[in-house]
Amino acid sequence: MVYLKTYKEIDLMRESSSLVARTHAELAKIIKPGINLLRLDKLAEEFIGDHGGVPAFKGYNGFPCTLCISKDKEVVHGIPTNIEIEEGAILSIDCGVLMNGFYGDSAYTFAVGEISPQKRNLLDVTKEALKIGVDSAICGNTTGDIGYAIQQFTESKGFSIVKELVGHGIGKELHEAPEVPNYGKQGSGISLEHGTVIAIEPMVNIGNADVIQKKDGWTIETKDGLPSAHYEYTVAITKDKTEILSSFNLIEDNLK
Repeated sequence: MVYLKTYKEIDLMRESSSLVARTHAELAKIIKPGINLLRLDKLAEEFIGDHGGVPAFKGYNGFPCTLCISKDKEVVHGIPTNIEIEEGAILSIDCGVLMNGFYGDSAYTFAVGEISPQKRNLLDVTKEALKIGVDSAICGNTTGDIGYAIQQFTESKGFSIVKELVGHGIGKELHEAPEVPNYGKQGSGISLEHGTVIAIEPMVNIGNADVIQKKDGWTIETKDGLPSAHYEYTVAITKDKTEILSSFNLIEDNLK
């Protein structure tokens, strides 16, 4: 059952989502070749706590860290370790916050120094796929309309959509109904009503769509070992408008 939010609850989710966005923006300031992943995780945990939030992922089903950090062939759910990242890598960083009783969730894929044209194209296409998905997230449409739009665009650019992992509703729980696949048929799935709040998060592979789970029980990576990218917004859908609650604007200001 989809839990529809009131305007007041969306206001509270705007605050938790804003803290997620600001946390990503702080990370953007220091991501460069040689950065240590545990340093990023510590910075995020401290920043969230200093601003009145609680890391959403740490302890969630036993996950050990504040951030999911996934490098190159890793798609999602990577566990930060005490390693330094080399020039040319891409890092998908997923961050969640609990604040005022509501969750915010967002992911951004960062380039570490200069990256290859192929990886840059992957990042650009994945971010555009997210925008196209948001454009379809309006009252009266369905989750299938979102997935269809994302899939059609992504595959038209020669990339693959991961199908085993999907977006989701979000609110008082980190993961709520409905599921929001990044593929599908127009008109299928759950109808988007006033007060629906969802996380839209395309995961796009350079190679084929197949993924496997590593022995750590968390990290998902591409089966063919080719790079993957991941972007995510928390989005509130009302009869008046569709609002991105976890904007990338602050992140990209700090990347200039």
